[in-house]
Amino acid sequence: MGKKRNLQPQDQDQNHPKKLNGLFTLRWKSWMQRQRRSYYFWTKLSEQVEPTSTILDIKALFHKSNPQWYPARQCLRLDPKGKGLKDEDVLQTLPVGTTASFYFSDMGAQIAWGTVFLSECYGPLLIYLMFYFRLPFIYAPKYDFTSSKHWVVHLACMCHSFHYVKRILETLFIHRISHGTMPLRNIFKNCSYYWCFAAWMAYYINHPLYTPPYYGQQQVKTALIIFLFCQVGNFSINVALRNLKCPGSKVKKIPHPTKNPFTWIFMLVSCPNYTYELGSWVGFTVMTQCLPVAFFTIVGFILMTVWARGKHRNYRKEFRDYPTLRSPILPFIL
Repeated sequence: MGKKRNLQPQDQDQNHPKKLNGLFTLRWKSWMQRQRRSYYFWTKLSEQVEPTSTILDIKALFHKSNPQWYPARQCLRLDPKGKGLKDEDVLQTLPVGTTASFYFSDMGAQIAWGTVFLSECYGPLLIYLMFYFRLPFIYAPKYDFTSSKHWVVHLACMCHSFHYVKRILETLFIHRISHGTMPLRNIFKNCSYYWCFAAWMAYYINHPLYTPPYYGQQQVKTALIIFLFCQVGNFSINVALRNLKCPGSKVKKIPHPTKNPFTWIFMLVSCPNYTYELGSWVGFTVMTQCLPVAFFTIVGFILMTVWARGKHRNYRKEFRDYPTLRSPILPFIL
């Protein structure tokens, strides 16, 4: 491994030989960051490929010579500080000469998105039920395997379980995820977030000393309507987004309202799935009148706002005719 160096003009001339037999010549550079210092080194690999080859094909070639770096772990760039190239990018469409010099960086161990999503959902589902059934060592021994006398506690358990069962089924049968993997460390970060909040909420909602909502049945029934309405809305948006993509395709399209009234919010919001998700947790907060639930809703709102703004910004960059009336997550507000 050599130390950081800048490419001089003479280096560039040497690295761009003439085109041979209609093929592109590939040369590889690897880029790593350690202790805020960058290093570059040449790998002993030079391949000739068809101009119609994709970045995924090139990653497969690199993996053949470097088995420890499977394609999902690789990030290829044309410039060490540039954006990572997409797997579907075609070599002949890239701004390169007859020789393409790639900068490689190791993205670390990867894990499938579906695995992370399922782990995020199974954990809260099971953890909440442990508190609901009051397993031993959670509350005082005299409360082991007892049930609450408040009907709102049982309703809250049904709503919480319904939410996560719905998410599990959507992950298995509805969602079409563009990126196949994410860094392995994300499963620990994401699961810690969902699992810890689920335990915190469940502890207080199912506690023997839990106090029902101040306004009684009227408050609970109103909150239940909000929760169910938003759950149906969220499902409708997820189905609409699924139908927007063909199986195996990564081509992006502008989401538009369909005949389903729950999708009409697309006229005002870029990410209505987050809008409905937020509404569901607002309803659950009102239903349980529990501070940990409110805190989870606020934190979730902040995170979803960040994600929605990012997606909204990408939509506006990719589509010149993107509707200007739309907001990221809340109509006319945010």
